[in-house]
Amino acid sequence: MKRGLVSAVDDTARTSKARRAAGAPVRSRSERASGRGDTRRALVWCGTELLTERGFQVTGIDEVLKRVGVPKGSFYHFFANKHEFGEAVIQNYVGYYARKMTRIFDDPSLGPLARLRLFVEDAKRGMHRYGYRRGCLIGNLGQELASLDDAFREQLEAVLLSWEKRVAGCLKEAIEAGELAAGSDAAALSRFFWIGWEGAVLRAKLTRNAEPLDQFADLFFEKIAVPAPLPTRSPTANTTTTTTRRARGR
Repeated sequence: MKRGLVSAVDDTARTSKARRAAGAPVRSRSERASGRGDTRRALVWCGTELLTERGFQVTGIDEVLKRVGVPKGSFYHFFANKHEFGEAVIQNYVGYYARKMTRIFDDPSLGPLARLRLFVEDAKRGMHRYGYRRGCLIGNLGQELASLDDAFREQLEAVLLSWEKRVAGCLKEAIEAGELAAGSDAAALSRFFWIGWEGAVLRAKLTRNAEPLDQFADLFFEKIAVPAPLPTRSPTANTTTTTTRRARGR
């Protein structure tokens, strides 16, 4: 065995012996692995909350460890460095958001545009719940890290593109259902939605209210809505108008 592996095995043996001497049950390998997984998940979720509210550079590893109750040295059992931790936080947020999108956009009881409206309302409720201190992790990190780290920039852009694809699918369904004008470009509308929505979320964090979210959403749905047909004029109305004009010309 390599020296490091021998040391790890010896440490494990000593720990097991100490636990037996103290009368405590010795955890199996699977139980220890499960415990490590729980600790890693706790660190990632804590990081997700803090990074969504504060950003990557401001958030310190020490604060994450303190909140979770994990010794500082244990951090490096799970992550090589803060960059790797940040990538894990992004992946966690993406998974959370994917589950939310599936729940909303795959709801067969609602029409396509109703699903998109529900997505907007769900996001508004989430921001209100935390006093508009938390926004979108992807948007936050994009603003903060795009000019500093190409690996993060590419990862964040890939996430936004996947979200655009998901909403474009919803808008395509809306076109097929007659909720949007035939010939509408679902991909272009989806990109416009995400560009505007991420800006509205950022502005809502600044104003600490939902007004920017409402303004963007109202204008977006107003602009993409199928125009109402013009009222048709009955033949009787046309005849009456013509007769009146002739009488006035006499």
